[in-house]
Amino acid sequence: MKRLATTDAQFEQAFAALLNDRSSVETSVAEPVRAILTDVRARGDAALCDYTNRFDNLNLKPETIRIDADDIAREAARVPQDLVEALAVAATRIESFHRAQAPRDLHYTDSDAVTLGMRWTPLDAVGLYVPGGKAAYPSSVLMNALPARVAGVSRIAMCVPCPGGVLNPLVLAAAQIAGVTEIYRVGGAQAVAALAYGTATIAPVDRIVGPGNAYVAEAKRQVFGHVGIDSIAGPSEVVIVADAHNDARFVALDLLAQAEHDELAQAVLITDDAVFANAVIGAVEHELRTLPRAAIASRSWEDHGVVILVRDWDEAVSVTNRLAPEHLEVMLDSPEVFAAGIRHAGAIFLGRYCPEAVGDYVGGPNHVLPTSRTARFASGLSVFDFLKRTTTIATGPDGLRRIGPAGVALAQAEGLDAHALSLSARLDALTGET
Repeated sequence: MKRLATTDAQFEQAFAALLNDRSSVETSVAEPVRAILTDVRARGDAALCDYTNRFDNLNLKPETIRIDADDIAREAARVPQDLVEALAVAATRIESFHRAQAPRDLHYTDSDAVTLGMRWTPLDAVGLYVPGGKAAYPSSVLMNALPARVAGVSRIAMCVPCPGGVLNPLVLAAAQIAGVTEIYRVGGAQAVAALAYGTATIAPVDRIVGPGNAYVAEAKRQVFGHVGIDSIAGPSEVVIVADAHNDARFVALDLLAQAEHDELAQAVLITDDAVFANAVIGAVEHELRTLPRAAIASRSWEDHGVVILVRDWDEAVSVTNRLAPEHLEVMLDSPEVFAAGIRHAGAIFLGRYCPEAVGDYVGGPNHVLPTSRTARFASGLSVFDFLKRTTTIATGPDGLRRIGPAGVALAQAEGLDAHALSLSARLDALTGET
């Protein structure tokens, strides 16, 4: 765990190293992923079954790639009622928030008598990747599927690996609640290939969303351009800005909530009080003694955990913007004042009783967020990821007379004579009419 202080003479050097460490994640799986994509594109279902047998120990056949409705219903029925109700609460809140995002079409006539517009239309088909087996996240099903449904996507196809043939009841229950019925028992780069290029069983989609391991992330990177993707997600991260009026244990638990994701996750505390910082570090060490995922969280905290001591909250704003975190918790007396200065963060959690875990499950905004400092230019998943914009222009003789000559001049300046003539011929005809 690193300790930095802005008063240290070497702070800028140490902070630059911290930023570089998070932005220089290299992949070593590009070539094997490329081979898998090529094979699935060429052999379709046969390759899909071969890889599933090899990686998931499941003797898959083309006719069993899709999980049938009876299997979905049977497995979902195994979920305890209290968990079904919890999923329903989360789904209602997520759907409500994303419905509020829905954009409106534009349509107006400007001062040059030209009518301009922009309309939003949903994608035809979306592929949802969901991690499977014991590391299954039903919340990810809701967060990825519900915005697509709200946007009006007519087809949502879901791929979930089933190691050893084991189906995850919670994932299937979440799919039921989200209205997803087209589900396939395949995972890894081969599932991404099937969604992108299609096979005899799995029709291709227009965009692929959802989390996955390094192979899934690299596969999404390589199919991008042929299809759209949500993002190339890196390890999860949180920055917590907290003063000494907080409960050190609460802050420690919030740090560990990120650290327990995986060994590469990063948890950062920014505070102006050295005594409080030490109390939080002590609380982290205490909680790690009994945390079920202590091995993962300990490695994350030891390798990537950071405590930054600042002079004041203005300095904390600057440091936070440079970190551009995926998640930002502001645990101050006036969190809104601090948050007003934040330009780069995937999601902000305001107040002492709003931990990031609220956003993971039941807050409403999406928990698929930009990582590895990409919040500098990217945003979290939303309804907009499942919509396209189409602009319209309509003009008659009056409008063409007003704006056409400028278009002719620009086309001629670029040496595109046919462009210029397509405008000037009409203008000449209009002049002849008058």
